Amino acid sequence: MNKVSTIICIITLFVFAASTQAQYERDYDYSVETVGGIMKATNSGLIGGFSFKYAKALKKNNWFHGALIEVANIKHPQEQRYYSESGNTFIWGKEHYLYSLRLSYLREYRFFKKAPKQGVQVNGFLALGPTLGFEAPYYVEVRKGGYTVKEPYDPNKHQYQDIVGPGNVLQGVGESSIVPGMNAKAAMAFEFGSFKSNVIGLEVGFQADFFTRKIIIMPTTINYSIFPSAYATLFYGGRR
Repeated sequence: MNKVSTIICIITLFVFAASTQAQYERDYDYSVETVGGIMKATNSGLIGGFSFKYAKALKKNNWFHGALIEVANIKHPQEQRYYSESGNTFIWGKEHYLYSLRLSYLREYRFFKKAPKQGVQVNGFLALGPTLGFEAPYYVEVRKGGYTVKEPYDPNKHQYQDIVGPGNVLQGVGESSIVPGMNAKAAMAFEFGSFKSNVIGLEVGFQADFFTRKIIIMPTTINYSIFPSAYATLFYGGRR
């Protein structure tokens, strides 16, 4: 084989390899991503809430935009659990839960693209939008004579020794006062999924809820209208 034939073969192989790599990259590119997640924040319990994100590619390379919906349970920084005489735990001094329903518009940028079936993809995004705060009464089970009743905690009426335990899960949500507000978020997402059509990873960042008035979670201490926190979300979903 002469030098010309060798060069032609090398060029052909190079073009074939480049086109194959480009095909892999095109195959990995996606235009729509849908993921759900479980959150843990510094101002929440063990499970802070749930999120759902829908993102769509823009014409600009590596840019996406979309919507983010979250439901979160926000705690007061001074909340502590105590044991009653019956062995149940309750939060002494808590008058209201705060549930935050967030609807946000997001802009996302892909910093590092994951190779097919390997590597880590890194995205960063900002989100901003309206919030509805649900200020729900905190129910406690109270001893009255020879029986117990479940009623909203009242600091002017209930004594520590009279409380047997907390109310039922989500009891009082239907009696919530709705407080409007705004939310903002800045985060980084690290995707570790091994398949191009699936998404699994970890999102970490900072977020804040801003309400139009103070939320009375614990009436005997300082209450706030702004609730900042750091958070982490474990997410899973798909893309196409």
